Amino acid sequence: MNSYRPGWTLRRRVSVLLTVVVVLLLGLAAAEAALATKTRQNMDAVLVKTGPLRVQGQELLNALLDQETAVRGYAVSADRADLAPYDSGLQQERDTVSKMKALIGDYPDIQRALAVVEQQAADWRSAVAQPVITTTERDGTAAAQALITDQARQQFEQIRASAGVLQAEILDERQRTADKVYQSSNILVVLLIVAAVVVAVAGSVLLLSLDRMVIKPLTGLAEQVREVAEGDYQHRITGSGPPEFQQLAGDVDAMRQKIARELAEVREARESIEWVNSQLQKQAEELTRSNRDLEQFAYVASHDLQEPLRKVASFCQLLQRRYAGQLDERADQYIAFAVDGAQRMQRLINDLLAFSRIGRLTTGFTEVDLDKVMGDVAGQTEAARQYADAELTWDEMPVIRGEEPLLTNLLANLVSNSIKFRRPDVTPKVHVSARLVDDEWEITCQDNGIGIEPEFADKIFVIFQRLHAKDAYPGTGIGLAIVKKIVEYHGGRVWVDTATGEGTAIRFTLPALPEDVEAARAAAEAEAARAAAEAEAVTGEEPVGDDPTAVVDTDADGEPETSAPTVGRQPDGPAGADTPEAAPEDGTTGGMKETVR
Repeated sequence: MNSYRPGWTLRRRVSVLLTVVVVLLLGLAAAEAALATKTRQNMDAVLVKTGPLRVQGQELLNALLDQETAVRGYAVSADRADLAPYDSGLQQERDTVSKMKALIGDYPDIQRALAVVEQQAADWRSAVAQPVITTTERDGTAAAQALITDQARQQFEQIRASAGVLQAEILDERQRTADKVYQSSNILVVLLIVAAVVVAVAGSVLLLSLDRMVIKPLTGLAEQVREVAEGDYQHRITGSGPPEFQQLAGDVDAMRQKIARELAEVREARESIEWVNSQLQKQAEELTRSNRDLEQFAYVASHDLQEPLRKVASFCQLLQRRYAGQLDERADQYIAFAVDGAQRMQRLINDLLAFSRIGRLTTGFTEVDLDKVMGDVAGQTEAARQYADAELTWDEMPVIRGEEPLLTNLLANLVSNSIKFRRPDVTPKVHVSARLVDDEWEITCQDNGIGIEPEFADKIFVIFQRLHAKDAYPGTGIGLAIVKKIVEYHGGRVWVDTATGEGTAIRFTLPALPEDVEAARAAAEAEAARAAAEAEAVTGEEPVGDDPTAVVDTDADGEPETSAPTVGRQPDGPAGADTPEAAPEDGTTGGMKETVR
């Protein structure tokens, strides 16, 4: 069992061992099954045949004794009632013999002994019993008793002796059968012991074989792998044992070679990355210096550069006021150009400073109620709305996380743009709305103004980009660039909806609070379930609403609201006689310079 041909695979070796063990166990199982069957037969013979035969033999002897006793009693008393045991004993003898013959088919010795008893009983009845009964009836008791001689008594004793021989034969056969049961049981125990020994030997051989063919080769392979894992990537891995393990060792060695090659490449890449990181670090240091220079420039622009601009503008205005009409018309025009240029330069510097401060000077994100923000925006744009007779409305707005000053600036720029770029013959109307799309709030600022051509939809968000002359629409062209920077700073995106039929619709997204998203989903599921239940309950009736799965507004507890959304509408300002010059001199809306598209 422990010698294998060189080159045998582990599967083949284990299969041969298991096959031998299975064949031996099947042979032992077959022998045990045969012995068990034989033992069961012998047990049946003991319990079903020889045991009842022994009882029936005794009953046969009792029946014969009843007959003999009844005959002798009748010969003494001549009372016919004394013959009842004789008749019943004769019937019992016949029944018992019939039962015994049904059981002794496999026992010839018992058959012969029973035949002897049966013949002797018949001879006794014909020679003794019947003559005594007849003589008693005919001649009386004296004549009948004369027939019961010692010879008649000896003849019945022979019947007793034959019945004893029958019982002895039954006992002998019962003992022989019991001995067979005992022997079969012993052999069965021996076979079970042999099966246990076979299993134990097979298990020991299997353990030894696994130790020699599996554990030791795997242990050696694991030691070599650990050496490689500790850093010796040039160590060649070799295998031993069955061909499978040798193949495994070859595969592991191939993997080692591949890892070694890739490790060399990684080292080269790491060196390259370190070089790139050093370059990036230098660039980062350069960017840091550049940012410091930009901050210094912003400081200079906000203080040093504005001071000479203010002086230029102030003295130009003094020249304009003092010498207006005293010089020629061209001189007045030149002075007006100088004043306008200085003022526009101031506005450009202020807008550029505001643009650079977004995201750099931060107060931290908090929960901001956009309804309150829209109220502030309405207040900031009130003068412009009154001048243009404009109407500002908004739907119920959500609560988001952000910086309230920046969000106020964002919406103020959009509303100011919508009022500024109005059609001359149409009352300006601006409407701000919000809807939840997935996990973002999509906010729309819709107006009925002059609109934007699709080819300019992206250009309007570039800093200092203008689509109109400064004489037609005032401003520096930085407002929507500020809008885009604020939206991106809050993690959203902004675009122009070119599919709007009239006016302009600028949409932007802001991340929604998790509780708003969960509440909207729960409301949508509840609405869908309610619509499905109504459609199922009312045969042929469609669910209420065009889209039963549409997202509905929810209250603070996440339950769908049944009332219409609240609309915040500002009172329309009267059409004033103010001119654009009556607006704030620097054209600011909410602290920012006036914006253009």
